[in-house]
Amino acid sequence: MQALRIVFMGTPDFAVGILDAIVQGGYKVVGVVTAPDRPAGRGRKLNESAVKKYAQDKGLPILQPTNLKSEDFLGELKALNANLQVVVAFRMLPKAVWQMPEFGTFNLHASLLPQYRGAAPINWAIINGEIKTGVTTFFIDDKIDTGAIILQKETEIHKDEDAGSLHDRLMVLGADAVMETLERISQGNMGAMVQENPAELKVAHKIQRDTCKIDWSRPMDEIYNKIRGLSPYPAAWSTLTNDGEQLDIKIYKATKEKTDHSLDFGSLLFDKKELKVAVKNGFLKLWEVQLQGKRKMTVSDLLNGLNLSKNAKIG
Repeated sequence: MQALRIVFMGTPDFAVGILDAIVQGGYKVVGVVTAPDRPAGRGRKLNESAVKKYAQDKGLPILQPTNLKSEDFLGELKALNANLQVVVAFRMLPKAVWQMPEFGTFNLHASLLPQYRGAAPINWAIINGEIKTGVTTFFIDDKIDTGAIILQKETEIHKDEDAGSLHDRLMVLGADAVMETLERISQGNMGAMVQENPAELKVAHKIQRDTCKIDWSRPMDEIYNKIRGLSPYPAAWSTLTNDGEQLDIKIYKATKEKTDHSLDFGSLLFDKKELKVAVKNGFLKLWEVQLQGKRKMTVSDLLNGLNLSKNAKIG
């Protein structure tokens, strides 16, 4: 059995759950590589990554390189004397980094590779109406998410689940996958399998603002999946037109109401507590929204504070 000396690379909350599982599992983490602190908020205060905060709390050595190819960083990384690197939600690594340790560098990806390679696999799986997804551990190579697969774990996507809920479930599943992968590597029993591309390959491109804009003329299920696939972040959005004023509105939660109607797509039906948007074959009833410049709120709170005209529409 091989004694592992691990360098962990990651930045967001998703990576923290995996790092914690490694630490709690008793593995030796000799260093943590995460993003540099970045100014955020109105005061432009330096914001530390979730992984850095965790590593500080556990007293783990931390590296925050701005350039992964710099001689200084490569020297510091080599000095940690790791024999394995684990990557979760981090940047693309140069060859000099991923080839460094004896047992290589493996990544945890939140999809069943080769499907949904890219930056936003959780979002796109829901947006595209998938009914299952999972996690994959694989050895990093010189392309994005294409390396030899070590293992996969599958889970269903619940029909009304949003990206936030699926994110949390995949973090738990991912921790299990990483721990099993570490056990295999320590025993020299990896059995990695080369990825083969299927005829239909779905890609998880980075989410852009235009990706999040709702086209109310699209089918009801497609709009519904976009809303839940982008909730709670970055959130699907549209433009509310009310008495000649236009405001962006983010939509976090909606339900489907299938019925016949003759209204234009984007027309609104509302009373003091309920707001529905006309779409093909019915309405989407909005439950949780955020108006431009305001906090996230229930639709009933929105309607209590906003006088909607009878000609108000969304689009």
